[in-house]
Amino acid sequence: MKTEMTNRKVAIVTGSNKGIGFAIVKALCEKFTGDVYLTARDKNRGLNAVKLLNEQGYHPKFHVLDITIPENVSALKDHIIKEYGGIDVLINNAAIAFKENATEPFEIQAKETLQVNYFALRDTCNILFPILNPHSRVVNISSSAGHLSNIPQKNLRDKLSSEDLTETELSNLMNSFVQAAQNNNYIELGWPSRAYSVSKVGVSALTRIQQREFSQDTNRPDIIVNSVHPGYVDTDMTSHKGVLTIEQGAEAPVYLALLPENVNKPKGDYVWYNKVIVDWVNGPLP
Repeated sequence: MKTEMTNRKVAIVTGSNKGIGFAIVKALCEKFTGDVYLTARDKNRGLNAVKLLNEQGYHPKFHVLDITIPENVSALKDHIIKEYGGIDVLINNAAIAFKENATEPFEIQAKETLQVNYFALRDTCNILFPILNPHSRVVNISSSAGHLSNIPQKNLRDKLSSEDLTETELSNLMNSFVQAAQNNNYIELGWPSRAYSVSKVGVSALTRIQQREFSQDTNRPDIIVNSVHPGYVDTDMTSHKGVLTIEQGAEAPVYLALLPENVNKPKGDYVWYNKVIVDWVNGPLP
């Protein structure tokens, strides 16, 4: 898929003008043998982040990216095809979380959180996956909240963990949660009271589905996707209550982004911030 014009490798990190995404870009600039793209919804915030890294001796490239706008993702895709031919590393980091004291009605929190954290991530993957190169690495940033054990009802857990679950079926389950939040019967239907948990469980489940499909792609061998809990990190998202630095939060995602060719594990797995594979279905959590 590489063009004659360039053999340069390229890594893309979504939502990376601050926090864990910013630290991932910085670490990739150190360790990845290719160009690294810092992306952000806001051009000025993105360019300021690049400037900050430039001052520290790192030189990422920048592209505007709002994952909730498919045309925006397609524009990035076109740019990457033109400049590189394909993608070698994709880290899906962009996400939102409502604060515990948020005043928005739960149905709004559910709709907006799922729209960004699950559906926009899914759509971004579906737009960009066709230009992944052989041996490329995808990292979906999940959370400790994204472990299956956060879903109270066994029937839902069984559906979400089914080896036969399709992306369409998973998306229908995510939509059913949003609908249940609107109907205010999500608790009795077996969903948790945190929309963020549902969104990240969706990301973890999607990762397993994506890996099954990659493993059947005979034209592009050795594409690997994993989901990762980066740890409880001191960021805006945790209201700076996290105990890990953003650099520590970047360690496991970067490890997964730089997995050597033809490894057997981790592959379609749920990985803890200390790089240990956690059984997503049965646990236990570390």
